[in-house]
Amino acid sequence: MSTTLCQVMGFLVSSLGVGGTIMATAMDTWSTQDLYENLVTAVFQYQGLWRSCVRQSSGFTECRPYFTILGLPAMFQAVRALMIVGIVLGILGLLVCVFAMKCIRIGSMEDTAKANMTLTSGIMFIVAGLCAITGVSVFANMLVTNFWMSTTNMYQGMQNVQNRYTFGSALFVGWVAGGLALVGGIMMCLACRGLIPEESRYKAVSYNASGRNISYRTGPYKVGSGYEADPKTRKGTGYEEAPRSEDGRRSYPSKYDYV
Repeated sequence: MSTTLCQVMGFLVSSLGVGGTIMATAMDTWSTQDLYENLVTAVFQYQGLWRSCVRQSSGFTECRPYFTILGLPAMFQAVRALMIVGIVLGILGLLVCVFAMKCIRIGSMEDTAKANMTLTSGIMFIVAGLCAITGVSVFANMLVTNFWMSTTNMYQGMQNVQNRYTFGSALFVGWVAGGLALVGGIMMCLACRGLIPEESRYKAVSYNASGRNISYRTGPYKVGSGYEADPKTRKGTGYEEAPRSEDGRRSYPSKYDYV
């Protein structure tokens, strides 16, 4: 029961993580304009991974997609790639996890196969969560760097100062989603151990002899029979070889020879 509960909880938590990753990737509020020292508040700008938007005080919003790929920074494209890889791995992990559920029977699938599929889906969720967290963290680092550079230029009185951007809501959604996917993957890996049959964990069985002081050895041993095949090697008191006659036969003493 605990294995099934851990597996179901891991599936649900991972599903929330994958859904949050998809939502964060599609959101346009990865970076928002900082209005702390901006005197003109009639226009509000915010940007995402796929387009940049401008919202006016009247409520009119206009978005413009990025029509170029080569003109974007390399780190920006790396963030896109990480988020896409996280989404693909998360979706594949969900598909594998559905067929690996212990409460679902598909044909004559054994528990060992379900355990392997559960472990595979858990690893996929962990990698997807790490990709999402890494992508969001890289984008946040870019925002911090550009923010302090813009602040320095502003205080130095330089002309054509660019707008400063700060963290958007999509970054926090991505961090939470990546953490949920990571936790769900760990739970799936823990549930894998409970799905492995107990008889497959033991590769050898030891047997004990029922008799007392009897031991069995796996190495070569010599059997003692109590007698020896060659009677010539067994000599003791009162035993002598009978003399042979001329024709080669042995002559044994009669009872009259002892008188």
